[in-house]
Amino acid sequence: MPIKKDGSGHRSVQVEVDIPCSPEAAWDAIATGPGVTSWFVPTTVETDANGKPVRVVANFGPGMESISDITEWDPPHRLAAESLDLGPGAPPVATEWIVEARDGGMCTVRVVHSLFASTDDWDNQLESFESGWPGFFRILRLYLQHFSGQHGTAVQVQARSELSPAEAWSRFAESTGFSGAAAGDHRRTAAGAPALAAHVERVGAAAQREDLLLRVDEPNPGVAHAFAMNLGGQTLLSLRIIFYGDQAAAAAAEHEPKWSQWLAGLFPPAPTT
Repeated sequence: MPIKKDGSGHRSVQVEVDIPCSPEAAWDAIATGPGVTSWFVPTTVETDANGKPVRVVANFGPGMESISDITEWDPPHRLAAESLDLGPGAPPVATEWIVEARDGGMCTVRVVHSLFASTDDWDNQLESFESGWPGFFRILRLYLQHFSGQHGTAVQVQARSELSPAEAWSRFAESTGFSGAAAGDHRRTAAGAPALAAHVERVGAAAQREDLLLRVDEPNPGVAHAFAMNLGGQTLLSLRIIFYGDQAAAAAAEHEPKWSQWLAGLFPPAPTT
């Protein structure tokens, strides 16, 4: 939906998802470090000397931390925080997480990002927040449907290519054995790729067809998400597998180097001149 604006300069976007879970389970997933890490990115919730949550630190990669100061804390219903994620000279971003119980054992999780600005200079960043959450919310829903209460350990591997996103995705899908997959299929990776068996939960459509969401059976229960996108004139191919259960950490430690080596072979770095 478009950015909401009013005469005072307040601008906001919001995204929500309905999930069959309790508010308490949803709160654990959005307001605790292990919970957020289990579907989003590695996250910690820092507390003060009295144990009160005061800061959320989300790690998007080396040198890419998002630090938010908590301004309201009302479990299991509402969490508000403020950050400077838009960079130097930008207004602070207020982020509000809301959990609402629904009939039939359903729960709505909503995130709202807002800021005050007198120009449109930051609208693209707000829109990027809005467009980014649906993919993560699909993982959140899958996590709470099948692995609620189990904290996860992630395998995160990436490669860059001079191929177009469609070409890179075709190579990845064919090499993994997921080419032509449809929601509801059960697939195993092809010979030569690291071993993995999974139910296909979603295949991207139309302009987002380079996107695949899986519920993993082997080598350990979990969720996998792969996508290809244009980034700075190159294609970024990303694969994230989140393992759950008692063996999650061991499975991640064993399989991350396998996927990293395999992906590097599939998309070798361009030779330097």
